[in-house]
Amino acid sequence: MNISSIKSNDLSGFLRYGISPDVTAFSPLRDAVLPMHVVQAHQVHGDRVAVVESADLTREDLEGFDALITDVPGVAIGARTADCIPVLMCDPIRRAVAAVHSGWKGTVLKIAAKTLSAMSSEFGTRPADILAVIGPGIGPDSFQVGPEVARAFLDAGFPEAGLSGIYSSDRPIISDRGPKIPGTMQGGFHIDLWEAVRLTLVRAGVPDSHILTASIDTYTHPGFFSARREGPSCGRTVNTIMLNP
Repeated sequence: MNISSIKSNDLSGFLRYGISPDVTAFSPLRDAVLPMHVVQAHQVHGDRVAVVESADLTREDLEGFDALITDVPGVAIGARTADCIPVLMCDPIRRAVAAVHSGWKGTVLKIAAKTLSAMSSEFGTRPADILAVIGPGIGPDSFQVGPEVARAFLDAGFPEAGLSGIYSSDRPIISDRGPKIPGTMQGGFHIDLWEAVRLTLVRAGVPDSHILTASIDTYTHPGFFSARREGPSCGRTVNTIMLNP
């Protein structure tokens, strides 16, 4: 697997993911035009998963879903993000794909693992076969949160800095960086959403070597939409995956 490189001043292209020869997967930069129709849900920061069997489904048809799965070749599915974490997954054995919107609430709810469970029920997917990309989203240095959000992650079983995790692959998700400096992202509690999603996938049975993380912070990268930087009414990145016909 590989991720095509982009430059910070390139605002018109695509971040392409070489997940498998059987799939097309990418995150468009903010000025890009989607090259195909992409089925998208009306996301609500929950943990429901929808099975997509047709390209004709609308956002109204998919009200209240934050993850989409399909095994239909030629049907592109997408996760809309603007700081939340997109997760694109492929099962090259059963030929199925998933597009997951994992904001902080969905990450606490472990939506990535629930999507794997849905793929297993619908398509016979084994987590050990999954290839996954964690796409552009807000990075740990930029995702400063209040104590109530930090507590939600701790209560959900995510490891805190200075404490050992449950598994040998655990790395800290929650860190207390000292007194918060008003008007900046310095100090306070910080959450590493990239690592939280990776850990969720690993705990669900996906080999660590099968997971790629783009490590692109949407808050600091001008090529991607950021609700925290631009406000909630900004555009959305449609992170897309499709089984090639």
